[in-house]
Amino acid sequence: MVTKIGLLLWSRAMEETELCFPQMFNSSCRRPKRPYFEVMLVYVVLSFISILTVMLNLLVIISISHFRQLHTPTNVLLLSLAASDFLVGLLMFFQIILINGCWFLGDIICVLYQYLAYTITAASITTMVLISVDRYVAICYPLQYPTKITQKVVKFLVCLCWFGSMIFQCVILKDDLQQPGRYNSCYGECIIVINYIVGFVDMTFNLILPITVIVILYLRIFMVAVSQARVMRSHIAAVTLQVPLTRMKSEMKAARTLGVVVVVFLLCMCPYFCVALTGQDQLLNASSATFVIYLIYFNSCLNPVIYAFFYPWFRKSVKLILTLGILLPGSCDINVM
Repeated sequence: MVTKIGLLLWSRAMEETELCFPQMFNSSCRRPKRPYFEVMLVYVVLSFISILTVMLNLLVIISISHFRQLHTPTNVLLLSLAASDFLVGLLMFFQIILINGCWFLGDIICVLYQYLAYTITAASITTMVLISVDRYVAICYPLQYPTKITQKVVKFLVCLCWFGSMIFQCVILKDDLQQPGRYNSCYGECIIVINYIVGFVDMTFNLILPITVIVILYLRIFMVAVSQARVMRSHIAAVTLQVPLTRMKSEMKAARTLGVVVVVFLLCMCPYFCVALTGQDQLLNASSATFVIYLIYFNSCLNPVIYAFFYPWFRKSVKLILTLGILLPGSCDINVM
């Protein structure tokens, strides 16, 4: 979904253009001429965001993987989300190549890049759904949560999420994977074309249904959280809730933090959602398309920042990683909570 607009960034209506491949005058794509300062500024800024996204999400991956205290069902979902954000940071380097309007890496790399971008986006959205389900069960069914949401269950669902995304995108992009570059009109172009029926199915399962589920679950969480907050303030909180008050507060705090992650994700995806649902993606100019694509990419950089702001364990873990404290014997058993 991410690349459908991004792969059409090159402008088709510029008076001053130059060939992507000058030696192929009749078959080469054209790209707009831009001021050198503007081009370098865009490259530097986007490269910085890409590197920062990779580094921050790598810290999340190392933290959750290394410290045993962080091996919880919820953090397994955060690990999956960090993995997808990490891959997005790597894919941004390929998107940067398209900024000048030409693709130089060939048709095979082009279709593989598209496939990975679609798969990672689908896995990210599905992971957001799993996070919403996790918080819904934790808040609405606190007594059943420890038995229903276990690490084994969550790991299975995460694997199913990624494997299912890969298979689903193989079906969606079957024609492009079999014949890379079949829709390119000139050398230096990297686009895909999906027919109406396939596009509708993809949008339904990777856009409409997941977002609907996320919104419904978090509305339910909000309603239950408000009612439980009132009970907590009463003298019969321990009897009514039948769960430790400190644990309930911890679950509520986690729900708020992950709620922020979900809301930021939806806000960053909203521009693309609007374009995709209205079918106006090919009418965007280069500047608008760039904003839509990199707003989605920038979300992958924001998630670790949210963790650092809300999660003390993440700040402590990062400190131990940067000071090489994780290399000490028994460091995986350090209390980071």
